[in-house]
Amino acid sequence: MAAYDLDELRGLSLARQFPQLDARGADAAAEAARQIGPIQSQTARSPYVGLGARLPGLTHAAITEAYESWRIVRGSTIRGTVHTSTAVHHALLDLTTRCAQRTLWRRFLRLDHTELEDVWAGIESYAAHVWRTPAELTTHLTEWLDRHGEDESVQRMDHQAGRYFAFGHGGLLRRPLKGSWSGQGAPGYRTATQVLAGRRVPDEPLLEAVRVHLASYGPASRYDVAWWSGLGLRAVDTLLAALDVTWRDGPDGRAYADLPDPPPARDVPGVRLLPEFDAVLCGYDPKARGRFVSEVDNDVLWHRNNGLMLAPVLVDGRLGGHWRLEGTGRDRVLAVSSFPGSRRLRQSEVDDAATALSIALDVPISSVTRARV
Repeated sequence: MAAYDLDELRGLSLARQFPQLDARGADAAAEAARQIGPIQSQTARSPYVGLGARLPGLTHAAITEAYESWRIVRGSTIRGTVHTSTAVHHALLDLTTRCAQRTLWRRFLRLDHTELEDVWAGIESYAAHVWRTPAELTTHLTEWLDRHGEDESVQRMDHQAGRYFAFGHGGLLRRPLKGSWSGQGAPGYRTATQVLAGRRVPDEPLLEAVRVHLASYGPASRYDVAWWSGLGLRAVDTLLAALDVTWRDGPDGRAYADLPDPPPARDVPGVRLLPEFDAVLCGYDPKARGRFVSEVDNDVLWHRNNGLMLAPVLVDGRLGGHWRLEGTGRDRVLAVSSFPGSRRLRQSEVDDAATALSIALDVPISSVTRARV
């Protein structure tokens, strides 16, 4: 079989990343999250922007209802990064995170008398019935380690990284303690199994997590799966070998796996305003994002020195620029910047994208500016 080219890879991925759903309520928000896969959410507005771009007309209220009803949930999971997912997918991410982050936890805490499972169980017990703040979790973990004779671990908790380990456990859910889910308000954390009563974990959660990746982002190479999941390449190879997948070479010489009978490739014409760390970038190995963006333009979007990313603009299925909201308060200006070589954007399609963004964020946009980078 002939190798994939970038256009074919892009079309097959767009078919999964941009589901064609008619409804625009909370159920549709949850179904879109199921189909497109976990949404990177350290920027709290990202799920609202991403879902609104995929389902234009989806409201801020509908996405918030999906959160408040636990149809979608938020937590620090794969790669130690905040993600929004369905409740079912969170169980897979939780177990994948425990496996992928185990070495990092061990190296940092340097436990002498206890096991990581004991540490995690202690965190989950403390956050079982009350939403805990990061400060409360840090104090709890430090005191827990002290009670169990982990003197070196207690000293290491004084480091800035210690704060992350207090609330970065994959078994916790996160919600805003005040303000909107789309804002950067103070978060609280609680044990997922207590919030999601009756949560079921499949017999092979890591295998199912890899299946989710292929279903949401595929076709994908072993490097894509490893980047997304945080698992090592050997573990990924074992999991891919256990799945029923098809293999084809790609334009970069890598082998690409896909599930049987994937949805047919599709185009996404027009303009969509995507969030920072959108799946069309973060679902793939940083060295192999060519299906959606050139290497030069990817370097503009992703500031590797500080890990920040500009919010990209999707133009006819490829990333053709970036955008930002300027101003303060409720009345904002949308500034859209196009990459050199990207086609000229029509005012009507930019206005449509701005309307979808405004509805999803519940933020009035008074005007739109366009420029070339």
